[in-house]
Amino acid sequence: MRRWLPWVLLVLLAAAYGCSRAPGGPGPSATTAMGDATPAGGRDAQVARVVDGDTLLVRVGGARERVRLIGIDTPESVKPGTPVQCYGREASAATRRLLDGRDVRLVADAEPRDRFGRLLAYVYREPDGLLVNTELARLGFARALTIAPNVRFASRIAALVRAARDAGRGLWGACGR
Repeated sequence: MRRWLPWVLLVLLAAAYGCSRAPGGPGPSATTAMGDATPAGGRDAQVARVVDGDTLLVRVGGARERVRLIGIDTPESVKPGTPVQCYGREASAATRRLLDGRDVRLVADAEPRDRFGRLLAYVYREPDGLLVNTELARLGFARALTIAPNVRFASRIAALVRAARDAGRGLWGACGR
């Protein structure tokens, strides 16, 4: 059995990689959790403030906009009337480390705004092209939150969250499953 274990692990890793690609999503130039390249399109912005783990205030042109990261949900840390959730402060701090004051590219999915008027976006950090939505999932700071029709990276985010949970990274090790 021990001789087969490396081969089984290799097959599982290959299958996980194949499943993490969003069907019909961007091809080889798309950014992974590790950050390959920023896609064409979208809007350039600068992060003015990180509100919490999945919400930002950005400057776009001369305007300020509130942005909600698509596909993830981080534990609450500043929501009025809601106690700070396990790993909420850590998730907010992680987003701050990744984005505070940085230039970003905001890329929409099917719907440009949510019911609260926030821009919905995949947030690519400049200049390295890191897709922050998937990075927070990979590091264990977020759960997957799929709300149709904004599903471009849903399977990739779900796979990254599963891997973080299985490894006990971030909130999955600190807050239980």
